[in-house]
Amino acid sequence: MIGFFIALISGALMSIQGVFNTEVTKASSVWVANSFVQLTALLVCLLAWLFTGRESFMELGKVEPKYMLIGGVLGAFITLTVIQSMNSLGPAKAAMLIVIAQLIVAYVIELFGMFGVEKQPLEVRKLIGMGIAILGVVLFKWE
Repeated sequence: MIGFFIALISGALMSIQGVFNTEVTKASSVWVANSFVQLTALLVCLLAWLFTGRESFMELGKVEPKYMLIGGVLGAFITLTVIQSMNSLGPAKAAMLIVIAQLIVAYVIELFGMFGVEKQPLEVRKLIGMGIAILGVVLFKWE
């Protein structure tokens, strides 16, 4: 149950962050805003690391496969695309499309067992759920 609430908090924080980052971009540029976001995230993580577990950064060398280490690179492009989509579409429409894309990609990852995730069988009810979510986006956007 705790995972459910953490996921809700994550979604809420992502929406708020997207709005904040979009506003910072208006006063600077997309790359300045993105750099500031990544820098402040690094500082928060380093502070948290100082006050919690002190695992060695050398442990990262044990990560296999090595491409799993590009999460930060993906994070920079996530921040960039969230800023641009919220600027173009507004927070609500952008967030809905972002969530739909996350849902579809996550399900494909599960279906094919990609990136070390346990392979899951195709379930019609999940496809129907995604269809309903996509229909919700269409209804939400319909003017």
